Amino acid sequence: MEDLVLHDTAPPAGGGQNAQAQPMAQQTPQLPPQMFTTAAQLLDLTDTNLVLQDTVERIFAQEVFADVPRGVFLVRGENVLLLGEIDLDKDDDIPEPFERASPERVYALQKEEQARQRRRDKTRQSRLQALGFDMENSGEVLL
Repeated sequence: MEDLVLHDTAPPAGGGQNAQAQPMAQQTPQLPPQMFTTAAQLLDLTDTNLVLQDTVERIFAQEVFADVPRGVFLVRGENVLLLGEIDLDKDDDIPEPFERASPERVYALQKEEQARQRRRDKTRQSRLQALGFDMENSGEVLL
C-alpha cells in the first residue's frame, strides 16, 4: 500500500484546469479512500467505544442451550477485533443437535462438565509428574 498520511487533501471539485488556476483555499484534511480498504484498518484509525443494548448471551452445554438476556454492554474500542452483522432469520433457527433448555439446567450441566474437566486435568498432571515433568505454574490461574 502506498504511503498515505492524514494531511493528504482531496482532489479539487470539478478537476478541470480552472480549479488548478485558482489558489487553493484552506481545506479540512481528509483521509484518502485507500485508507479504508479493510475493517481492521478502519478500527485501527478509530478508537470508538461500542454500546450494545438488548444483548443476549447464548450458552451451550452438552446438547442443550439457553439464551440469557444481559442488557446493555459497553465495549472499549481497543478491545474490538471484528464487528459484523448477524442474520436474524438464521439466528432464530435452533442448531441441529441442540435443544433449548432453561438457563439453570444449562448452568448445571456446564458446572458438571467443568468439574469433569478439572478431574481429568488433575489425573493427567499426576501422571506427567510421575514421569518427571514439572507441573509448577502449568497455565493454571491461581486466585
